[in-house]
Amino acid sequence: MAIGNVEDNPEGYRVEAVQDWVRANVPELSPPFEWTRLLGGHSNLTYRIEDRRGHRAVIRRPPQGQLLPKAHDMSREWALISALAPTGVPVPRPYGFCESPDVTGAWDYIMGCVDGEPLYDNEDTERLVPEGRRRELAESFIHTLAALHHVDPDAVGLGQLGKKENYVGRQLKTWYRSWTSSVEPAQYDDPRAHELQVFFLENMPDQGPARVVHGDYGLHNTLVGADHRVAAVVDWEISTLGDPLADLAYALNMFPSPTDSQPQSAQSPTSPPGFPERMQLAALYGELTGRDLSRLDYYLGFNRWKSAAIVHGVYARYMEGKKSSEGIDLDELRDRIDRSLTAAEEAINRLP
Repeated sequence: MAIGNVEDNPEGYRVEAVQDWVRANVPELSPPFEWTRLLGGHSNLTYRIEDRRGHRAVIRRPPQGQLLPKAHDMSREWALISALAPTGVPVPRPYGFCESPDVTGAWDYIMGCVDGEPLYDNEDTERLVPEGRRRELAESFIHTLAALHHVDPDAVGLGQLGKKENYVGRQLKTWYRSWTSSVEPAQYDDPRAHELQVFFLENMPDQGPARVVHGDYGLHNTLVGADHRVAAVVDWEISTLGDPLADLAYALNMFPSPTDSQPQSAQSPTSPPGFPERMQLAALYGELTGRDLSRLDYYLGFNRWKSAAIVHGVYARYMEGKKSSEGIDLDELRDRIDRSLTAAEEAINRLP
């Protein structure tokens, strides 16, 4: 995350109440703290706190105001990092979870501060990762995902994190509903969205054992350390149980492939030279996990279709006036929807 300024009155936090709670519950830290805003993180109010001994941690709570019931779920993030920390999956160290509304007015948690930065775009990659180390980063990225998918959720207390069955089917229902409800406000429909949804429903592979799926696993949600490897995975708030191959395909779609008819976005963090191709990384995942990847193109296509539905919903909110479109290239948003649907078609056309 980008680092903001030191703040005396951090948004959403009662400083003295937080520090009193830490004194009573987190022996590793010694208030008072210096508070520095960390930018990013799905709009959650995230601060780096540094105690009087120079020890750093991160505190995180939801944004202020009325929230949807499942939005910005701090208890889910806490459950995941505290359960995964002993498994070898790189996550920040869990320090403490606070449910008392008297402290911040919302649930919050404190985790270790990891030395590393996310990669949001090509400039981040060029600044932080030399060309000769980008393959190493990509392979570390896949090793980390394979380690996550090796964890048996029942064995680490995450068996009730979500429904285990029919992950892709549930996703298809959710995002098709989003597409259809957005057609009128967007004043835009595409028959391919409907045709692809039918294809994915009728050709769904068997899921296999459920695993923790991050749901948004990308270089923007990993912290890249000074050794140019993944130091930690962050932002677990939409994680659930489901099909690990859907998680894999989402992660792979950011990497280049010679089979794509459309050029990769120049702003992508994997657009600079030096990264391996998508299917090379898929092969590495297959070696590490032993999973059958013969239907991987189904999952690659499904994720492209899902991306189209997500952007379609965003476009609809702009067109309806629910979000200010000042400075937003609406034509580019429509082009992104079209490109995603085209990529979905190309993926399923590669299936045997």
